Amino acid sequence: MQQDGIVCKFIKRSVIMAVMAGALLLAGCERPPQQEPPPMGPPAVSVVTVQTEKVRLTTKLPGRTAAFRVAKICPQVSGLILERLFKEGSDVKAGQVLYQIDAAPFQAAVDNAKAALRRAEANLPPILSRAKRYKELLADKAVSQQDYDDTDAAIKQTEAEIESWRAQLKTASINLRYTKITAPISGRIGRSNVTVGAIVTAYQPLALATIQQLDPIYVDVPQSTTDLLRLKNRLQKGLLNQQGEDQNKVNLILEDGTAYPLEGILQFSDITVDQTTGSVTLRVLFDNPDGMLLPGMFVQAEIKEGVNEQAILLPQQGVSRDPKGNPFALVVDAESKAGFRPLTLDRAIGDTWLVAAGVAPGDQVIVEGLTMLRPGTTVNATPFHPAQNEPGSATGPGAPPQKSSEGGE
Repeated sequence: MQQDGIVCKFIKRSVIMAVMAGALLLAGCERPPQQEPPPMGPPAVSVVTVQTEKVRLTTKLPGRTAAFRVAKICPQVSGLILERLFKEGSDVKAGQVLYQIDAAPFQAAVDNAKAALRRAEANLPPILSRAKRYKELLADKAVSQQDYDDTDAAIKQTEAEIESWRAQLKTASINLRYTKITAPISGRIGRSNVTVGAIVTAYQPLALATIQQLDPIYVDVPQSTTDLLRLKNRLQKGLLNQQGEDQNKVNLILEDGTAYPLEGILQFSDITVDQTTGSVTLRVLFDNPDGMLLPGMFVQAEIKEGVNEQAILLPQQGVSRDPKGNPFALVVDAESKAGFRPLTLDRAIGDTWLVAAGVAPGDQVIVEGLTMLRPGTTVNATPFHPAQNEPGSATGPGAPPQKSSEGGE
């Protein structure tokens, strides 16, 4: 009896589950059929309209600072160093005494020359008097012609001796002055290569010290001949205007990336090409009143090339590259289709490319919606509205951006 009850319960549960499954099947059959998705329209893209702008082109070039003047201090007479009269690393003035050489032997030479000169000058009056008397006696034939000629020769010899001792006295006086070694220029003096008590020789190859004038200071910048020729080619074609008042002004960036507060002036471009580097040197002069710039520092100079009056700038996100690395852009033509345009790029300026060829004013360049977009595809173009313009970037005609640009495509 117990087994029969279990069987009955199992049968009841099976029947209930079958009824529920049938109800669910009927409910599923009553659902309405799903509708087909609407057909997709042309892909949406954002475009910028090409227009010309006035852009100032600059080039960043590495360089090094160099002292305005350099004087190596060398002795002009030989002797013993008695004193060093300056502090290493200090500023000195032109004419300031730096070293004192023992002057005793040179003072003795001056005294000796003075005495010899006085002796020669004392011998001249008696000889002149004798010659005068001989001339009067010669008319009366009281003396021979030979005696008179000897007296006249003695006068000339004594006069020559006087001139010789005067020259020797002058030389001895000059050498005495050279015992005080003075600074030929004003500037900052480095370490001393000799100490008190050292023996130095005249015009020795080892300098006693070196003075460098640091205000103003030079910055020597190498420029490749390739860039120089490209710049001249642009000028000849009229693509650049170099008639600005501040064309020769140069900005400087220090090693830590900070800008030097004062502008420099481009002095000249060297006329000789360095055969090892293929470059010429540009020399720029900067004021250095605080001594911030020291000789040998690595810096970057922003050289102004000129102003491009009809420059075309494209956002970098609108420029793509083919598998070979050649730049191109997609434009929207009159039939609202994407068109392929190969580009020639000049350089990057901020977040834009300076385009040399490939697009013209009025073209609509696609900058957003480029993913999986192929030339010939019909598109729905809307103007591009950047979220935020970078300060100082070249985003509108009229005001040239003050960004440096380096290199070219």
